Amino acid sequence: MADTVTTRRDGSILEVTLDRPKANAIDMDASRLMGEAFKGFRDDPELRVAILKTAGDRFFCAGWDLKAAAASEEEITANYGVGGFGGLQRLRDLNKPVIACVNGMAVGGGFEIALSCDLIYASDHSSFALPEIRAGQLADAATIKLPKRIPWHIAMELLLIGRWMDAAEAHRWGLVNEVLPK
Repeated sequence: MADTVTTRRDGSILEVTLDRPKANAIDMDASRLMGEAFKGFRDDPELRVAILKTAGDRFFCAGWDLKAAAASEEEITANYGVGGFGGLQRLRDLNKPVIACVNGMAVGGGFEIALSCDLIYASDHSSFALPEIRAGQLADAATIKLPKRIPWHIAMELLLIGRWMDAAEAHRWGLVNEVLPK
């Protein structure tokens, strides 16, 4: 479990890496580890910027680990730790920038975690989706964050239809700051 979330410090920069093969899906333990990493970043006056990335290049993050949730009733009502799901969505008093380096698919809660960051840089093969609606659910955090980042009608299309958006389109709408080669 200790290698699930790793941090690397380079001067005033903190790099946080999520590594949960195959899809970098977040379970309760990973969320708590991420929360502690970002809380440490927030509380350390020497750190100025954090970079969130994930291992592998197929998935940035698939969001909530549905297999872990299905295996444990506790997972459904779990305390995801400081900062809420993924450690960023509800982290109070974070007044330093966090950069998401999206390399692969950012799906559901993974997309929401990217939206919790101040800047999003994506590889050219990355894509974004909120497929929860296809299962009769709304993507909680995205319903608030996404319409603030891109035009209303595009946000509603992603939220209410669950369609996928590639990195180039995400950049066109201003969701992604820059698209970079893989």
